[in-house]
Amino acid sequence: MGTGEPTKIIFGTDGWRAKIGDEFTFENVRRLAEGVARVVEQDGATAKGVVMAYDRRFGSEDFAATAAEILLAHNIPVAYAHTAVPTQMASYEVVERGAAMGVVITASHNPWLDNGFKVKAPSGAAAGPELLKRIETEIAKTRGPELSGRPFADAEAAGLVERYDPYPGYKKFVERNLDLAQLAAQPLSIMVDPVYGAGAGWIGRLLAGGKLRVTEMRSERNPWFGGVNPEPIRPHINPVLDAMRGGGYDLGLLLDGDADRAGAVTEQGIFIHQLQAFGLLAYYMLEHKKDLRPIVKTVNESSMGERLGAHYGAEVFETPVGFKYVGPKMIETGASMGGEESGGYGFAMHLPERDGIFADLLILDLLVRERALGRKSMSEVLAHVQSIGGESHYLRIDVHIPRGEYPAVKERLATQLVAAPPSTLGAHPVRAVPLSTKDGVKFFTADDSWLLVRFSGTEPLVRVYAEATSAALRDELLTIGEKLARG
Repeated sequence: MGTGEPTKIIFGTDGWRAKIGDEFTFENVRRLAEGVARVVEQDGATAKGVVMAYDRRFGSEDFAATAAEILLAHNIPVAYAHTAVPTQMASYEVVERGAAMGVVITASHNPWLDNGFKVKAPSGAAAGPELLKRIETEIAKTRGPELSGRPFADAEAAGLVERYDPYPGYKKFVERNLDLAQLAAQPLSIMVDPVYGAGAGWIGRLLAGGKLRVTEMRSERNPWFGGVNPEPIRPHINPVLDAMRGGGYDLGLLLDGDADRAGAVTEQGIFIHQLQAFGLLAYYMLEHKKDLRPIVKTVNESSMGERLGAHYGAEVFETPVGFKYVGPKMIETGASMGGEESGGYGFAMHLPERDGIFADLLILDLLVRERALGRKSMSEVLAHVQSIGGESHYLRIDVHIPRGEYPAVKERLATQLVAAPPSTLGAHPVRAVPLSTKDGVKFFTADDSWLLVRFSGTEPLVRVYAEATSAALRDELLTIGEKLARG
């Protein structure tokens, strides 16, 4: 930015994110909002308005108001969240209102120094590549100092701003598919950990009034997130694992910073990793909901999807990483659900977008249904699902690359791993099938264990993933993958 040139803004796998005060500035938020406003105008959708939401990160409400002022300067009505709300509430409101788009100020699971800008399509799904490209094109034409918004208070007085509370409508929306009163009547004890994020209080409120006991930890607003990333994976969720190992809880439910990702913990305080959670939810849809429509999964999601699909006769489709690919693919294929490795799951019966709260409620409902069949604990349920879908020993490591070196590292890996792929991973021959290059490069061994090397769309990282039939093979594959990433 030293040249005076505006920041080049390119959307990643889920929105645009940057460090607050570095590239995530009020000036760049104005440019982002201007890009959205121009596309809304081009589509003749000004009167439909835009839904605005924000999370609990530092300054999110101020950045949201700034974005709203740019939209309002274009006479685009704004539905503005009355407080920090989960990201999927914007998706819900877009659908319910028939809005032109939704905007959420959030960096999701990123470190606390970051913030971000997400866009929702009229369907409620994450904006797809085509829509985002149009917005990027308009952003590139703008410079922040040239933009001025309409004062928020003035626009609100003129009736262009409506402050909304999504809870009442969202509860009714959930109750189309889940009997919340029946869940609340269960004599169970659950622990909920929103990691200080925007999902705090939602699950307990939805399940209030019955025998179910909900204990919530780390629920106050803390923009520092207690020094961890607000991501429902280890080590960030170690405090809830420790709390549950003392016993007394039947299930742990996890959320990320903006509550669009889900996670779970067994009654023994053992983390159910994201790929296992995907298997549980796929099993729930296929076995309990009897929904045999297709399933959509990202390239880094569990092979349990294919095995469960084959068992029940459901087709499985694979996409690159990011719900901006999963959501549209769900709509295209008429899928019942979609999932990604990060813990994001969406359901056609609900929204074609991730909803950590709804996914967590489905996991709870799965436990209740399985208990009626004699599997009394979450550990037993997981073991049963893996007896059908196969063992899933999974882990992801992030190889941090200096930002200045990142483009060269990406080029090296993208060229070498495709042009000269390894024929073995340690002592394990690579299966002679086409490598997946939809998003990174993926290698399979003879027993369907796999290693994936890909580049983050939001941070200067090389992500290395492995899912294997044993923990030992998983760890071996990860070590090989890290060496490949570091050259």
